[in-house]
Amino acid sequence: MSKRDNTRRNAITLMAAAATLALSAGFALPAMAQAKITRLVVAFPPGGPVDFVARTMGEQLGKELGTQVIIENRAGANGAIAAEYVSRATPDGSTLWLTSVGAVAINPPLYDKLPYDPVRDLAPIALVVNNVELLVVGANNPANNGAEFVANAKKRKEGATMASSGTGSVPHLAMELLADVSKAKLVHVPYKGAAPAITDVIAGHVDGFFGDIPGLVGFIKAGKLKPIGIASPKRHPLLPDVKTFKEMGMPGVDSDNWYALFSTKGTPTADVARLNLAVRRTLANEGVRSKLMASGAEPSASSPAELALLMKNDTAKWGKVIRDKQIKPE
Repeated sequence: MSKRDNTRRNAITLMAAAATLALSAGFALPAMAQAKITRLVVAFPPGGPVDFVARTMGEQLGKELGTQVIIENRAGANGAIAAEYVSRATPDGSTLWLTSVGAVAINPPLYDKLPYDPVRDLAPIALVVNNVELLVVGANNPANNGAEFVANAKKRKEGATMASSGTGSVPHLAMELLADVSKAKLVHVPYKGAAPAITDVIAGHVDGFFGDIPGLVGFIKAGKLKPIGIASPKRHPLLPDVKTFKEMGMPGVDSDNWYALFSTKGTPTADVARLNLAVRRTLANEGVRSKLMASGAEPSASSPAELALLMKNDTAKWGKVIRDKQIKPE
């Protein structure tokens, strides 16, 4: 074989190899493009209680759905940034939003204008956890239960000061419920978030604080905070000795900062049912369930219809408090 023929043969071999590589890449790219991903959007920064729930259930939820679940933190504007993002996503169930009650049942009556409407723009999937509010005081506060706290407030002309994580927040509204039922003078002291509010309660600068149990249990175990009342119809399994306000003669102080899962409005009914079943199975998983319970969050799946009704009822409940107290956002 001549040198010229050998060169031609090598060129043909290289061309064939290149064609094979291109063909393989052509088949591989669509497969990669079709990789199943579920985006779980959280309206709060990493490390917070909602983010904790998302990351606790994320891996198991992915297994139930047969997809990879990616947590996306889109914090800001009291949940509006995340809500607007999800409301504009493709309605195929691949983009989900884990939110607390505030963004879907408190923001609408609190703000005159919102870039989203929970009923119009979102599809309810399932309730995920209940987070009942707990009244805590500093370790040196003389009150050992909610009744004593109220009685002490009534003895003082200035009443009692109550911290919150912000005007219109669940802790603020829970305080307003207690003030109405007990007729005690409770002075609202808003903070920018729960962390500085808790710090000042521990230091004794503020008398009390309503908060989610997952954010308080560590301080309670360390002896820095004293739990004195549960804003729920029943006692909490982590704090079985702490009475409800109803047990202390103050019915109606019920406040649940629940977390729930939503998708984009227009998501097909079959996809909503598939997602709901995946959430139920995820929360039934012993590893997920025990981790959530240990944190203080109570796993509690629901149907989409039950979540829609819960959102409707809480919007009416908190809307009345906001209107009666003439609460305006900061």
